[in-house]
Amino acid sequence: MSLLIKNGRIITSGEDYVADLFIEGETISAIGKNLNVNADRTIDATGLMVFPGGIDPHVHLDMPFMGTYSSDNYETGTRAALFGGTTMVIDFILQTQGKSLRHALEQWQGRSNGNACGDYSFHMAVTDFNPDTKKEIQEIIEKEGITSFKTFMAYKGALMINDSQMVGLMQEVKRHGGMVTVHATNGDMIDHLVAKHRSEGKMAPLYHYLSQPEVTESEASGRFAAMAGYTGVRGYIVHMTCEGALNAIRDASKKNHNVIAETCIQYLMLDASLYENNFEGAKWVMSPPLRQKKDQAALWSGIQQGTVQVVATDHCPFKWEQKLMGKDDFSKIPNGHPAIEHRMELLFSEGVAKGRIDLNRFVEVNSTNAAKIFGMFPKKGSIGIGSDADIVLFNPNEKHTLSASTHHMNVDYSAYEGVEVTGKVKTVVLRGQVVVDNDKDLTTRGYGQFIKRQV
Repeated sequence: MSLLIKNGRIITSGEDYVADLFIEGETISAIGKNLNVNADRTIDATGLMVFPGGIDPHVHLDMPFMGTYSSDNYETGTRAALFGGTTMVIDFILQTQGKSLRHALEQWQGRSNGNACGDYSFHMAVTDFNPDTKKEIQEIIEKEGITSFKTFMAYKGALMINDSQMVGLMQEVKRHGGMVTVHATNGDMIDHLVAKHRSEGKMAPLYHYLSQPEVTESEASGRFAAMAGYTGVRGYIVHMTCEGALNAIRDASKKNHNVIAETCIQYLMLDASLYENNFEGAKWVMSPPLRQKKDQAALWSGIQQGTVQVVATDHCPFKWEQKLMGKDDFSKIPNGHPAIEHRMELLFSEGVAKGRIDLNRFVEVNSTNAAKIFGMFPKKGSIGIGSDADIVLFNPNEKHTLSASTHHMNVDYSAYEGVEVTGKVKTVVLRGQVVVDNDKDLTTRGYGQFIKRQV
């Protein structure tokens, strides 16, 4: 099959021009003005922007957590992502403490193989670093193409590792050219505050937020950066939320520590006042929690300056009945919110349309930087000859309203209900196949491929 996209305004991380794209099979084979080629299908993209497919490097699909599972599986989650212009996601495998990385990989493969509509890869979350785990690192990188290893500085007894394990993991991952990513919050301090609030009978969602003050994140971010600097490993802080953590990374850069920051769309848009809406605030219970408006301003500045290089979602949806598990105790509310479908449109509306970032920076933080950081460029995140034909046709002027009644995520509420956005995904192409066309679902379960990554 071949596809010709004519007269689109092509936007990459460094370019902005009008041209035609010719796609043969799964890759881009020609770019130019007035291409004279025979194509099986032609799409006229006049008036539309043409972006490389979005990459969301932080999602949790079909994930076991707090006695339940996130409500989007690989089929529903990647389909929803495609409707929002995200053609590639990176999910997190969670090692079970006491068991091997291989055991965890096989569990996640059992959920993902043959089920995804969009392309995907994995990070490996190491929750039990020991001599046996250490021996697995090289094979996970070189054989499986999983080059990034997630760590948690919180959730003691389930996911958290201590600083000794962190340094040991960093040294081994560095030896094989990989990267260590981190959930950077001070778990001991958070556990203390959770226990304190519960003992005082303070059980509302607001106390989830008050149990994780900014200092818990800024301290852990600085500590992680210091360990990364000591070991020389490439470090990556996921879902950064606040000015204090951002300043910790700015300080680390002065010491030449190689630490990258990611934020998520919710931290750029929403704030902690939502937790004051009684149990309705459970919709936005996530970790780290939403912060203050001053933190939103700091994160936008971080994007503008290049300190924050990726905007992801930490998509981890739970239906309302699952959130009700914490109706009488905020510490039992499953952490996470749905966003995988709305990231690109919200980032365009809040960033480009409001003049906070330009189009090239939009493409960088939405797609290209993640492809480069995680070893997929120029196969992904690029509009170039030989790149995968992951293409989004986007109307920058069309306004529409987000709602649970129209989204494709498997969750019965929207964290952005009634929000009007400027800019709409019109057509999505994944490896040469049109998978979404003017809200029409053309996706195929199992078409999504696992993408091995390079160090």
